[in-house]
Amino acid sequence: MHSGENLSSVSVGITGASGAVYGIWLCEELLRQGHPVNAVVSRNGETILKQECNLTVAQMQKRLKRAGNALTIFDPDDFECALASGSSCDDVIIVCPCSMASLAKIRTGQGDHLVHRMADVGIKEDKRVILVPRETPLSAIHLENMLALARLGVKILPAAPGFYKNPKEINDLVLFIVARILQAAGIRSELRDKLRYCP
Repeated sequence: MHSGENLSSVSVGITGASGAVYGIWLCEELLRQGHPVNAVVSRNGETILKQECNLTVAQMQKRLKRAGNALTIFDPDDFECALASGSSCDDVIIVCPCSMASLAKIRTGQGDHLVHRMADVGIKEDKRVILVPRETPLSAIHLENMLALARLGVKILPAAPGFYKNPKEINDLVLFIVARILQAAGIRSELRDKLRYCP
C-alpha cells in the first residue's frame, strides 16, 4: 500500500472470455496496494471462473479478501447500484478478460449486464477505461469494434504476454499482463520491477 496517497477506486469486470485468472490476479494486486475494488463477474464469466480456476464467485471473494478488505462484489444484474451511475462511478474501469460479445455491447452501448453498463458509464464520464480482450483469431468485426472504442479513448490492451525475456512459469506470463494493465491505468506498482523478464 502507498500510504498517504490518493488511491484510485477501480471497477473490475470479469466476462466470459478465457483468462479469468488475469482478472483475479489484477484484483489481488490492486487490493494489496490498498485500492478500493468493485468487482462484477458476468454469468458467462462465472462459468469460465469455475472451468479455468475452479472457483465460484463466493470462493473468489474469499480469496480476494485475503489480499485486502477494500473489496465489494456486485451482482451483474444490479443496475441500481453505484457502478451504474455516472455520478458515482470509479476512477478506473477495467474489463479483464473482455469477451468479444462484451466488446460489441460496450461499443454500441447496449448493456446486457452491469459490466457493460459500468464501461458505458466510464466512457461517457471520460474515465480511464481499459478492455483486455482475449480472443484469436480476430475477425474484421472484432477489429472494427476495437478501433471504434480506441477512437473514443478506450485503452485496448490484448492479453498478449511477452516472451522476450524467457519467462519461466505461466505465472510470469499472467503477471506480465497484470503489470501492463496497471501501467495503462496510471497506477503505480512495483510489480514490473519484480518480474525477472520485464524491462
